[in-house]
Amino acid sequence: MTLHLDLLRHGETELGGGLRGSLDDALTAKGWEQMRAAVVGQGPWDRLISSPLQRCARFAEELGEHLNLPVSLENDLQELHFGAWEGQSAAALMETDAEGLGLFWADPYSFTPPQGEPVCAFSERVLGAVSRLRQAHAGERVLLISHGGVMRLLLARARGLPRELLLNVEVGHGGLFGLQVAVDGTLKERG
Repeated sequence: MTLHLDLLRHGETELGGGLRGSLDDALTAKGWEQMRAAVVGQGPWDRLISSPLQRCARFAEELGEHLNLPVSLENDLQELHFGAWEGQSAAALMETDAEGLGLFWADPYSFTPPQGEPVCAFSERVLGAVSRLRQAHAGERVLLISHGGVMRLLLARARGLPRELLLNVEVGHGGLFGLQVAVDGTLKERG
């Protein structure tokens, strides 16, 4: 059976901007508003799955309580770890590591930020988590609360984009997208 997977990106964070990665900053008031607005009139869902980072998990807990739904945290759905680039903006990196940033933007699979997580490993862990979700919750509609990188990866695969275009996928704060995960793991975007 197919898994219906709705993807919700966390809202704006307190430290905002830049590459947040595994940094665990909280949502701003605007970030909470973005997420609450995104789910109005959406669903219904059978369960909520969230990254354990507070910018996702706190909202999942609030929504789960409001909708009386189970909430599970999934470590493998955390954002890409950017290593030495964590917390830095693209503008700052242009001054300190313009060449590396250019290589990463051109093909994130071929260049890993210093001390960062390779995108191939990130892809394996995220797709592995989605596969486990499909096996455990086939036939259900699940809301996955996660990060821009996780969502870009899944949407790029669903859209059949070449890996070099991963970072061209637009996913704003509070963005909500729908996917179908087939028995064979194929991802298809729902309109």
